[in-house]
This record gives sequence, structure tokens and C-alpha cells, in this order.
Amino acid sequence: MAEASRWKVTPEDRRILRELAKQQLEAAHDPIMEERRRLWYCHNALQGERPMVLIELGGVWEEIFSPADLRCQEEWARSLELGMRLALYQYAHVPDDSVVDPFVRCNWFVHQGDYGVAAQFVRGEDIQGRQLGYRWDHPIKDLERDFEKLRPRTFSVDREGTLAWKAHLEEVFDGILPVVIRGGFWWTVGMTWPAVNLIGLENLMLYMHDQPAALHRLMAFLRDDHLAFAEWLEREGLLTLNNENDYIGSGSRGFTHELPQPDRREGDPVRLKDLWVLSESQETVGISPAMFAEFIFPYQQAVAERFGLCYYGCCEPVHSRWESLRKLRNLRSVSISPWCDQELMAEMLGGRYVFSRKPAPSLISTGHWDEDAIRADLRRTLRAARGCSVELVMKDVHTVNREPWRLGRWGELAHEVIAEGK
Repeated sequence: MAEASRWKVTPEDRRILRELAKQQLEAAHDPIMEERRRLWYCHNALQGERPMVLIELGGVWEEIFSPADLRCQEEWARSLELGMRLALYQYAHVPDDSVVDPFVRCNWFVHQGDYGVAAQFVRGEDIQGRQLGYRWDHPIKDLERDFEKLRPRTFSVDREGTLAWKAHLEEVFDGILPVVIRGGFWWTVGMTWPAVNLIGLENLMLYMHDQPAALHRLMAFLRDDHLAFAEWLEREGLLTLNNENDYIGSGSRGFTHELPQPDRREGDPVRLKDLWVLSESQETVGISPAMFAEFIFPYQQAVAERFGLCYYGCCEPVHSRWESLRKLRNLRSVSISPWCDQELMAEMLGGRYVFSRKPAPSLISTGHWDEDAIRADLRRTLRAARGCSVELVMKDVHTVNREPWRLGRWGELAHEVIAEGK
């Protein structure tokens, strides 16, 4: 296939990837994976047998493998190699509830246009040369004056390119792992991050007082645009289910028997109401509950409730806006960040929602490794959330002080503290 020539295949790259695929298949068939799946299904049905534990490795992969450890030469192959090596490292060294899939994923090549204007980003580097922080020049300087510059995004899909990529992967992994089209096209439908990119964070706050009508107009524009994209994906048949070992929310897994909806027949196109979705608004932590209820939540609700199940929140403390969030008819999971009043939220959530706790990553990132502090933190959460469906998600970790064993040890400590409550 001529299209596949875009991805050069060297014999050595192919050999390395196929060997990793064999290891992935073996891990996927470990009986522990079936037990983890069972526990996840019970957990998301609010009938969990114990708290679930997840640890994200992506932010510290260079402290686990250096770029020099990757043996493939072509960039497409190196990207696959890294993902597979991280999954196998997690399987072998990190005792959490991650599940290994017996297949390789790819997704439709979808292009999204801009809003008629685009923010200009300038990135900074840390002392190790990694690009982390950035500043940007927001293109809308005065919302009332400049609103007419905004245009709804346009969308397109490269079906031929997608199928060529899938065929390419199928050739590489032939006889070992199948290749499936399965994935999402957004992380969040929260809309406040696009708003901040367009008008600036300070202006987002000020316009609530100085130009409230214009800000409502902007949020309605973003609501309609997000719905237009989601509905376009649905019409084009590009949506795929995320009800199994799929990343959902801000760190959890999608295992549920409640999706797709009962009226969907096998083989029918996937609809929005068959999917999990994430909404959040980390950028608005500085506003009052009343302002959140007026300027942010109604627009988020209109989008989120088009989906089957909703996970709400990421790093923002949701306890101050719970009176709004509880109105989401499809809400199932709530992020309890390090800045959240977890005792109050445990009382509010009870056994009606998943209590998705995000312990502070500083517990495993700082120079001093303190297991007593880690145990105390975990005990406080489990004591507060007794009676809730709890998941402990260690995420947003950007260093482990060059000691990757800390990831596995935190998992061991989490399971030890969980066992204390049995």
C-alpha cells in the first residue's frame, strides 16, 4: 500500500516491536487481569469490594527509561515502543490495578480547525531542557469589541490515512496482537481552558463583573461549538466505546456494564449517550460558587448531559461548587484533589458517586522519602471516605527524585493501608 510508505519499517524495529507485543499478550492473559476487570466493573457500579489503586507513569518516563534505552530507530516505532515498555514496566514493578489490553489501539485521524483566531504560545524549558511552562498571547483583547472575530471550528477526517495506519500496524503485529480503532478526541469538555486561551485568565475573571453579557455570549459560543464537534463525530460514525479499559475522567478507567445504553444493538454506531465524558474547570478556582453557577456550570451541563456517564473535576477543589455539580443527572465520579476538603466531600458523595481521590504527588516527589507521611495521608482518606466507592489515583507526578522504585512502593503502601481496614 503506497500510503503505508509514510512509515518506514526496518527489520530491527519490527523485531523489537513484535517481541514487546508477545510480552504484552502474555501480560494481558495473566489471570490477575481478569480479576482486576471484575473489580473495576463492581467499583464503577458503586459496589466495590475494596478501593482501587492507579499510578500514572507518563510524567516520569525519562526517570524509568532514558531516550537512549529505546532501541527502535523510526519515530513512529519509538513512540509505540515507549508505550509498550511503560505498560510492561507497570505490570512487572508497580502493584496497582492497571489492566493490560490484548490488542493495539489506533484512532481516526481527525483535524479540528481554530476559532478564526489563535493564541501564540512561547514555551520555556527547565534546567534539564524539558519544555514545561509557557506564556501565551490571547488574541481577543476586548471581548465586546472583538467577539465578531470568532468563528466556529471546522472538522475533517482522513479515513484513508487512518486505515493505512491501521493496516501498517496490522502488518507489524500480524499473528500476535490485533489492531482496533478505539480512542477519544478530547480530554475534557469543560470549555474554560479554550476560553482562557482566547481571552486570558485575568480577563475571564474580570468579565464576570465588567462584561457579563459578553462572557455569557462567549460561553454559549463555546458550548455550541463543543456540541457541534461531538455531534459531527457521531454523524460521521467516528465515536468508539470507552466502557472497558479506557482512560476516562482525569485518571480513572471506564469499565462499566451501564454503557452503551440498552437500546444500542451490537454493530450499531456509537452515540454520545453511550460514552463517558469528563468536565472540569480548574481555571476558575478563584471565583465564588455563585459565579461558577452563573457563568460556567450551565454551559458545561448542557454538553455533559448529552453523554452517558460524567466524571467531573481534576485539580480544582470541588467542595465549594458541589451544589451546582450535584445537578448533573449523569454524574458518576468526582475528582477529590489535594486541595479538596475530602471529609466534606465524602459526606456529600456517600455511596452515590465514585470518590476519585488524587493524593498529593509531592508525597513521592520530594527529596525525603517519608513512608509514615504516605501512610498517614492514605489512612486519612480511607477513614474519611468509609462507605464510599474509593479510587486512589497517583497522578501529575513529574519527578520521583530519580528513584523510580518509589512508584511501586507507593502502590505497596496503598494496598497495605487498604488491608488495615478489612
